[in-house]
Amino acid sequence: MNLVSSTYGQGPNLVLLHGWGLNSGVWQPSIEHLQSSFTVTTIDLPGFGLNHQQLPDKYTLVNVAEAISKILPESSILLGWSLGGLVAQQIALLAAEKIKALVLLASSPRFIAEDNWPGMQGAVLSNFNAQLQLNLAATINRFMAIQAMGSPTAKQDIKTIKLHMDKYPPANPLALSAGLQLLGQSDLRAQLANIQCPVHFILGKLDSLVPVKLQAYLPDLHQGIEIKVFDKSSHAPFISEPQRFNEELIRILRN
Repeated sequence: MNLVSSTYGQGPNLVLLHGWGLNSGVWQPSIEHLQSSFTVTTIDLPGFGLNHQQLPDKYTLVNVAEAISKILPESSILLGWSLGGLVAQQIALLAAEKIKALVLLASSPRFIAEDNWPGMQGAVLSNFNAQLQLNLAATINRFMAIQAMGSPTAKQDIKTIKLHMDKYPPANPLALSAGLQLLGQSDLRAQLANIQCPVHFILGKLDSLVPVKLQAYLPDLHQGIEIKVFDKSSHAPFISEPQRFNEELIRILRN
């Protein structure tokens, strides 16, 4: 499996990993602002976007992380959104020497709710999987609408993102199902303490998929965690509050 990436701008390395069901097109509005401060690299997860034909023999979190690690620039600030954040955590465990800082955007080491752990209900993922089998396009569109919740210009935001995403090949259905399985089954809570670099969480106060209650549990898992909450954001703070998102990344770069 040979993944490809795209690079923009100049400066310190910033790598962006997208979330489930989408592709690197979601980052295009952000890249326009970030490329003056960073060398921005986008990598589509296996089975998505430019890598839609690239699938590991087994779609496991480790296999996906290893494939991305091979093309990861040195000394990177690695940002993963949602499912991309789960992959980013695994990359930080496997390729610590390449990671300068880890930014986890609306993400979690464990996405499913359990006793004394906030998250989404397993039924939500099961429903998405069932809907995928019935109508893939409608399910992706519905998921995109969730991303922009909280933004005062949600409808326009979705339209803009879809315009950029449609420039990429559609996701591989096998990767869509496998991605949902990763979200439902992965649990990196016990390993989070082994991540050596600074870890920055950005959560959306209105997020229904990664609840803001998570902020009370994360410091117990890693001593170096910093948490920022975007009050007007749901599951996609870079869409709902783009200026603050860009400013936060530049602040992390300068620290």
